[in-house]
Amino acid sequence: MNITAHSFKTTKLDREKIKNQKGCTIWMSGLSGSGKSTIADSLESTLNSMDYHTFILDGDNTRLGLNKGLGFSEEDRNENLRRVAEVCKLMNEAGLIVICSFISPFEKNRELAKEIIGENFIEFFVDVDLKVCEERDPKGLYKKARTGEIKEFTGISSPFEIPKNAIILKNNVEEDLNRNIPIILSHLEKNKII
Repeated sequence: MNITAHSFKTTKLDREKIKNQKGCTIWMSGLSGSGKSTIADSLESTLNSMDYHTFILDGDNTRLGLNKGLGFSEEDRNENLRRVAEVCKLMNEAGLIVICSFISPFEKNRELAKEIIGENFIEFFVDVDLKVCEERDPKGLYKKARTGEIKEFTGISSPFEIPKNAIILKNNVEEDLNRNIPIILSHLEKNKII
């Protein structure tokens, strides 16, 4: 093993102090098409306009780089989220507010992410009716899943376990987006992150 963590002089608190914020991970889970990425984008834009330091980690975007070699088997999906959680932990140590947008359908994966990230983990569930997600179907994935072209698709042939301890964001209609951002901001203010 021969690996020992090195202690550096500059701490997470030092990094947070110069950013005037606390590093945290806002983890949004929900079905494909629920609007997780749209909410993440709007939230980041809002926080950025308020001079906060943020970064979005999105399911598709991380699979184009960091997790490029991973497929969609259960093992690969688990590893995908484990790696993302480790990146979040590093970014939180840098004092950044990380906004995650991942389907993350299983409680065990969300719990592992929470364990890795620690007290900086804030979980939101983007709760949208399956019918609405299928009507939106921005990537045409539900159509492919319904015809059997995609196997083990969350919400169709693979389950989504509703989070037990997440803050719920409804996103069934366009107006919900305007209601969700203040909910998240209020939570960040209440917890003295911003």
